[in-house]
Amino acid sequence: MRKEPNGMQKITPFLWFDGRAEEAMNFYTSVFKNSKAVSIRRCGEKGPGPKGEVMTATFELNGQTFMALNGGPQFSFTPAVSFFVNCETQQEVDELWEKLSEGGEKGRCGWLTDKFGLSWQIIPTVLGGMLGDEDEEKAERVMQAMLQMDKIEIGKLRQAYAGAA
Repeated sequence: MRKEPNGMQKITPFLWFDGRAEEAMNFYTSVFKNSKAVSIRRCGEKGPGPKGEVMTATFELNGQTFMALNGGPQFSFTPAVSFFVNCETQQEVDELWEKLSEGGEKGRCGWLTDKFGLSWQIIPTVLGGMLGDEDEEKAERVMQAMLQMDKIEIGKLRQAYAGAA
């Protein structure tokens, strides 16, 4: 990830929450390894919210900086924007799938919505290579197997790739 000369990340996801920015930051930093809360900015005497209320929270998930805003109920997340998480092992897929979907909703093909309404794609890294294989039959078998799954199962993808029933 490229940082600017001032040490700042060039592009930072900025997430709008309805009063739950600090809770979201604490949740996400507990789910992802190599993550931390960076800073919290609170409202002062002159607003924009009640004095002491969290206005923004900055945190890192595996080195990626995020900002969270307590912006109110005007906007909410949709699946039109999601975070794609590359997972190296089935254990990582399983762990993230369960933790992030708790209180949210499990979807199809590795997609889920967390308890804050934010969409995630929990995808094993091997899937991209299989879907991009030059052998179109192998790639199609993998695609058809994936379309039958909620949480992505690496073993079933490998079976489809190999042509095993």
